[in-house]
Amino acid sequence: MRYISTRDNVIQYSAAQAITQGLAKDGGLLTPFFIPKLPSKALEDIKDMAYQQRAVYIMKQYLEEFSVKELTDFANAAYGPDKFDSPAVAPVRTVDEVTHCLELWHGPTCAFKDMALQMLPHLLSASLVKTEEEKTACILVATSGDTGKGALEGFKNVPRTKILVFYPKDGVSEVQELQMVTQEGGNVGVSAVVGNFDDAQTGVKKLFSDETVRQELARRGYFFSSANSINWGRVLPQIVYYISAYCDLLRDEKLAPGQTINICVPTGNFGNILAAYYAREMGLPIDQLICASNSNNVLTDFLREGVYDRNRTFYNTMSPSMDILISSNLERLLLSLTQDPAEVKEYMTRLAQTGRYQVSDRVKSKLQKRFKGYFCDDQETQRVIRAMFERHGYLIDTHTAVAFSALEQYRRETGDNTPAIVASTASPFKFCGSVLEALGETRVAGGLDALDQLTAKTGQPAPAPLAGLRDKSVRFTQVVEKDRMVDAVLSLLG
Repeated sequence: MRYISTRDNVIQYSAAQAITQGLAKDGGLLTPFFIPKLPSKALEDIKDMAYQQRAVYIMKQYLEEFSVKELTDFANAAYGPDKFDSPAVAPVRTVDEVTHCLELWHGPTCAFKDMALQMLPHLLSASLVKTEEEKTACILVATSGDTGKGALEGFKNVPRTKILVFYPKDGVSEVQELQMVTQEGGNVGVSAVVGNFDDAQTGVKKLFSDETVRQELARRGYFFSSANSINWGRVLPQIVYYISAYCDLLRDEKLAPGQTINICVPTGNFGNILAAYYAREMGLPIDQLICASNSNNVLTDFLREGVYDRNRTFYNTMSPSMDILISSNLERLLLSLTQDPAEVKEYMTRLAQTGRYQVSDRVKSKLQKRFKGYFCDDQETQRVIRAMFERHGYLIDTHTAVAFSALEQYRRETGDNTPAIVASTASPFKFCGSVLEALGETRVAGGLDALDQLTAKTGQPAPAPLAGLRDKSVRFTQVVEKDRMVDAVLSLLG
């Protein structure tokens, strides 16, 4: 399997090179040259496997230079009982006859990013050896809330790596911030950025492409890599859980072999729903991919109109991990739909220069055949949280609520009751204040006391990793301007 840039298919990379490098030097995203098809009996063959075995089976299709033993060791380490509080790793909860919820937050940071970020350090460490890279990886991460903690926890004390996470000041939940600034490990750094997530993400991309900075890093014995979903090593493990969820429903006879499903995903950077698209391209019987957004509805408008326009008001919402106006992984989808890196490069150039681009009618038609976009505001998000708890006794977070709202809107608009899987991306305890308000509380306790308040309100215990934050000390207090992020990088490296 070879990998190419979304903007240039001339230079090709091995999987290890793609994972090590993170981002192509031309600014494009490294992407498989083709998407492999699952063997005809694959779903039947793996439906009774453990999650770890399914991960090896699927990831091996893309990682030919990695042995089955290597991938097995990685999967057992990444998804073992010391990391995940459910033996299913990513359990599927049935809400009603045609609605199932894929819970992706049973890992060490209580968010779906763990599904990839517990695997990525193993892939990167092995890739450094395979590519005979002698320098240390300096991993830069921009986070809208969950990726940061997931990456910090995954790379904590991993040899030959240093990791620096940038998050938007005042743009994440109180619990999310505490998770990051109390992070342990001798190779980690955390810095707030004055601005929003897009400012942090743009700053990271500029650092990657700054030749002067790259040369300075090389002089000090480092090179840049990424743990954001721009790195293929982040997207690949996410494909696994969609296929695994279908297998669970097959195994439990809640789906018939070959039965079509829809998948609804709350997404900001487009990586999570892109993984579902790739699962479909591999042969998973998915019909519609329902893209759920909050008030930052740039993706909704794009899927409906074929125009991507980030020149709009940015909203800080109660689903902060989706407060994004530049959805990086959309670039990979555009390559799949156009099969033309030059066309993708033109779109990305327009986005950089004007903040918008319009796809061709051909691409728009392909988009609208497979994707449906919906969004909701904070008031609707709270209504859905309350309704899910009252009707089903099911407590969900603010991002998952956006997805359930989108699925309701889709079904109401189309009358399509095809069985659906909703991706649940975070524990409700990561967003205690908003969840408590949705459940009718007018006085929300401050800080970590809100965890106890939500437990008292619902009878459900807070996940151990969040409850354990009380015993942690704040280590990181740095705040930088968006045009001075390099200072934080050089400070970390000494």
